[in-house]
This record gives sequence, structure tokens and C-alpha cells, in this order.
Amino acid sequence: MTDTLTVSVLGTGIMGAAMARNLARAGHTVHAWNRTRAKAEPLADEGVEIADSPAQAVQDADVVLTMLYDGPAALTTMREAAPALRPGTVWVQSTTAGIEGVAELAAFARDHGLVFYDAPVLGTRQPAEAGKLTVLAAGPTEGREKVTPVFDAVGARTVWSGEDGAQAGATRLKLVANSWVLAVTAAVGEALALSKALGVDPHGFFDLVAGGPLDMGYLRAKSDLVLEDRLTPPQFAVGTAAKDARLIVRAGAENGVRLDVAEATVARMERAAAQGHADEDMVAAYFASFDEKTDS
Repeated sequence: MTDTLTVSVLGTGIMGAAMARNLARAGHTVHAWNRTRAKAEPLADEGVEIADSPAQAVQDADVVLTMLYDGPAALTTMREAAPALRPGTVWVQSTTAGIEGVAELAAFARDHGLVFYDAPVLGTRQPAEAGKLTVLAAGPTEGREKVTPVFDAVGARTVWSGEDGAQAGATRLKLVANSWVLAVTAAVGEALALSKALGVDPHGFFDLVAGGPLDMGYLRAKSDLVLEDRLTPPQFAVGTAAKDARLIVRAGAENGVRLDVAEATVARMERAAAQGHADEDMVAAYFASFDEKTDS
């Protein structure tokens, strides 16, 4: 392989760990850091070097990839890494940070001479582990020869959304896509909850819509997680989904659009989290339809 790089992955949760693993399998030298080191340590079996600090992780990096909880977490981590960052280093920022969050991160990159790419991803645990994410990217044309091998290692497709990462073009597209995903997820949970309340076999509903325009694989996949009690490990967790839903509502409000469904989704996700489902798959918002945790 001729396009081997040294890539530092900051944040090894569900998505970051899978991305680090696939980068190593693609032949890149990978350094990884996570605030809870134990979550990163299993990656050592894949040849990933585990760092004790963000600064240690980014030493000699060609590309730094951040996949953290939110914008403030990404900014804090990069500030900790700052003493070891070299001007000209490429920063692939994949955290779902929101429009304002990306602007703050881009300003940090500018102040430190980093080449900034706004690059959130679409996909959950399974496509991340398979290296089949969709990368939504925005950033300068010059320098893409360094990010392309990274995107190819973690994703099956890259969709470019402009040449200025600071404009958050990729993040804007991600928020639109996530608004759809979260609305559908909430609707799946409500349909299952209503079927339970009315004594309707949910499989009768699935048969009713089968093969028609109302049918979708996502409905069946998410329903199975509830009906078969397979909510852990999550494909995408309730707590993180609530955070993304809040970003969507904020983006709408700041641009003159009221998003009633997204606002309701925030409430459902937060209620489910309060019931103890924060670390389960986001379809566990199903339980928010009931006063207390109930058997599915």
C-alpha cells in the first residue's frame, strides 16, 4: 500500500473504535486515545497504539480524526492535544457537533494552522464495524489526497459538500439526515407501543404494510431489537440520539424553522434516558410511551 498514513483517533466509543480498527486493517499506523482508557485498550490487539493523552496520540500524526460526544468535548480534547499538533496536520472532525460547534472547531483549526475537514458520518455500529459508513465531507480540495485513504478505510461512500469545512456544509446535511432517522425511530417505538396497548400483534402490522410504500427495512430491524430484547449493545444510544435531536431543534430555531417532531423526539429520548435506557439502542425510546419500564 502506498498511501499509508499515521492517523490519530481521538475518541473510541462505538464509532471511533470501529473506525480505528478499520484504519489499522487498511494498513495505516493508528494511535488512539479515549478519556476512559479501558475502552481503547482492546484496540491494541488490532495493532493500534494506545496513548495516555491527546497530546501523546497526535505526535507525528498525518491526520487527526475526532469522534467524540459533542462539540465541546472535541474542542476540549484538541486543546489538550495542542502542544503536540504540527501546523499543516489534517484534522478530520467527525463528531456530530452542530453548526455553531463546527464553527468553533474550525476557528481552533485556523488558529493552530490545521487543515480542517468537517466530516460527520452516517451509519451505526454495524456499518461502522464493516467499514461501510457514508462520510459527509467538506474541506479544501488541496489536501484531499491525505483524507481520501482515511475515508476509504472507514466508509463505503464519500459525499462532498463544499470546499470550506468552516461553513459546516457536511454537518448541515448530517443534521437533515439525522432528523429523518430520529423521526422514523420515534415512530417505530410509538407504533410498537400502540400495538401493545391495543392488543395488536405487531407482526400483523408488518404483514399489512409488507412490500408497499409504507414498508421499510429500518422499521423491521429496529422493531426486532425491541421485540427480541436486543437493545444492548446499542447500534446508536438513546443518550447520544437525544443530544443529536437537540442540535437539530436548535439548528431549526436559529434558521426560522419550528421542528415539532424533532422537539417531541427530544422529549421522548430524554424521558427514556431518565428511565434508565440512555445506554441502550435509540429505539428504546419505545419505553417512553409508558410511565415505567415495561416488558416489550
